[in-house]
Amino acid sequence: MNLMWSAIMMMLGFFFSSGGGQAAEVIKLPPPAHKSAVSLEDALLRRRTVRHFASRGLDLNQVSQLLWGTDGVSDPRGLRTAPSAGATYPVDLYLVVGERGVATVPAGVYHYLPKENSLKLITPGELRPAVARASLSQSWMAEAPIMVVITGEYRRCMARYGERGIRYTIMEVGHTAENLFLQAEALGLGAGIVGAFEDRTITQVLKTPAAHEPLLIMPVGYKH
Repeated sequence: MNLMWSAIMMMLGFFFSSGGGQAAEVIKLPPPAHKSAVSLEDALLRRRTVRHFASRGLDLNQVSQLLWGTDGVSDPRGLRTAPSAGATYPVDLYLVVGERGVATVPAGVYHYLPKENSLKLITPGELRPAVARASLSQSWMAEAPIMVVITGEYRRCMARYGERGIRYTIMEVGHTAENLFLQAEALGLGAGIVGAFEDRTITQVLKTPAAHEPLLIMPVGYKH
C-alpha cells in the first residue's frame, strides 16, 4: 500500500522528505532550457516594470525556467546564475503561488531549492492578498499568478566578510532581481518589483525563517 501511494505521488510530481520531524511536500521542477529564441538584447530592450497582469496562470516549465534563470545552479561546482561574494549565497527565493496560478501546483508559499531545482512547501493557501496588504496595500500585486520573494540571510556572507557582508548580500539581491526581469521577458512574461512592505508582517504571512529578511517582492505573470 505504501509503495502504491508513493508511486501515485511521484506521478503527480510530488514526493515527501522529512524535516524537523514533519513531512515536507516537495515538487521536483522540470529541467530548465539553456537556449532561447529571445536574444539578451531583445530582453534588455523590452524589459519594463509591469503592474498589470492578465488572469492567466503559468505552467511548471515556466516556473522552473524563471527560478533557474533567477538564481539556479549553472555549473557542476554548484555556482549559480547570479554572482555571489565568495560563493556564500546568502539569498533565498520564495515562490508565492495563487489559486490556479500554476497548473498542478496548489496555492501556497514554496522555498526554491537551487541544488535540487525543486520547490518545498512552506505555507499552504492563497496568500497573495495578504502579501499585497503588507506591501502598503498595493493591490495590483495580487493580480499576478505568482510572486517571487527574494530574501537575504546576512550571516552567511558576514561569516566571511564581516559587516561588509551586508552590502554584498544586498548587491546579490540586485543581481537576482535583474536575472528575473530578463528571464521573464525571454518567456514572454512580465515582472514587477516592490521594495515597500512591512518586513516583519511579510515574514509572518509567509512563515519564512526570521533570519531570511525579505528584501524584494517581484510579481510575475502575463502582461495585461
